[in-house]
Amino acid sequence: MKRVLVIGMARSGIAAARLLHEKGNFVILNDRKSEAELGSVLDGLRLENVEFRLGEDAQTLLDGVDLVVISPGVPIEHPAVAKAREMGIEVIGEVELAYRMSMGKVMAVTGTNGKTTTTTLLGEICKNAGKRTFVVGNIGAPYADIAAQTQADDMIVCELSSFQLESIAKFHPLISAILNITEDHMNRHKTMERYIELKARVFENQKDGDSVVLNYDDPTLRALAPKAMCRVVWFSRTQIPPFGAFVREETLYFGAPDSARAICGVSEVRIPGPHNLENALAAVACAMQAGIPVAVIRHTLRTFKGVEHRIETVCTRRGVTYINDSKATNPDSTVKAVETMNRPTVLLLGGSEKHSDYSAMCEVIRNSRWIRDAIVYGDTGEAIAQALARAGYTNVHRPENDHDFASVVQLAASLAKPGENVLLSPACASFDMFSDFEHRGEAFMDLASALDD
Repeated sequence: MKRVLVIGMARSGIAAARLLHEKGNFVILNDRKSEAELGSVLDGLRLENVEFRLGEDAQTLLDGVDLVVISPGVPIEHPAVAKAREMGIEVIGEVELAYRMSMGKVMAVTGTNGKTTTTTLLGEICKNAGKRTFVVGNIGAPYADIAAQTQADDMIVCELSSFQLESIAKFHPLISAILNITEDHMNRHKTMERYIELKARVFENQKDGDSVVLNYDDPTLRALAPKAMCRVVWFSRTQIPPFGAFVREETLYFGAPDSARAICGVSEVRIPGPHNLENALAAVACAMQAGIPVAVIRHTLRTFKGVEHRIETVCTRRGVTYINDSKATNPDSTVKAVETMNRPTVLLLGGSEKHSDYSAMCEVIRNSRWIRDAIVYGDTGEAIAQALARAGYTNVHRPENDHDFASVVQLAASLAKPGENVLLSPACASFDMFSDFEHRGEAFMDLASALDD
């Protein structure tokens, strides 16, 4: 029986602890929060061979420990991680743990934006092909939750963040994909070089017989390609790459330019916007490399509606359409939402600090035909307001209480006119006012739906 210390009792840590206990290990649970603060999330772990050491310094718990498992929220520079490694104790993340304890064919999707949509779409393609499929990872369902039930023929489609890629070791997908790389999470990773390095870890263990799918339109990914020891498969919305998924004459194709197979028309892809066309192309490339029939891919592209909290129409009140894009937690993601708008729009921007650069986003907003007003709020409201002013955009509003989300939505409702949109696309994380982007999106949907009609 191994003694395993699990640091971080968020969703991933809880799942890792359950899996470790199920596999016969002695599990020590640690979090900076106390047992009282964590509350009912621990109820399923009050078991024999599970020890609670909550609210304690993890560095004091390492004696006699065989393995340390960290949640994505625990940075690799954490003092307990450094001390464990000095003591010769292996430190891995929940994704690595789940990979070691599971079977099945793994497809891994990462990138700054589009991960959730692409992962969900790819999962739907696999399901429609009749394969038993698990969609896990950063998308919300921890990989460790399903690891023990997997079988050799299962498809595991895993969305991975840079936080999760920090703590892999042997993780080896059959197919990986990096959708794009733009600035994000600088508050944790400090430099773009480090962020890019972490994203590239998704293919570091791949070899002959495996494939990595990369965005041909992204110069950073073009530069990463020579580092791959597996087959590089491209996708492109604007060019025709040497091999991969691309658009020609308003049709999606896959293959080499002179022998590519038609998949479907651009107009048949149900999810809207140029960014979603890129997501569809990435999913096509992954699915084709996995041997999924073209007819199944075509059907799924025609029927897939998208995901919650990503440019999701909520309701119409007094002729105004409310759109939930709470998943837009960085400026580049908000740019993609802005570019999808096709009528006058009131844009809601703000949230918690990630030390992002808003200047390029604000230029897009200033030049947009459709962003008529912007409301800024939350911890980042002032920084965004200043960035908009520098860009020459002047239709900026701020509620009197900019940490009262109900006031934000009420102000938007007062500004929007019949036939216009209110778009929540914050460009920021949500932790100033909410537990996560889903909580923020649900609050927006509730407030919008409650408005008078």
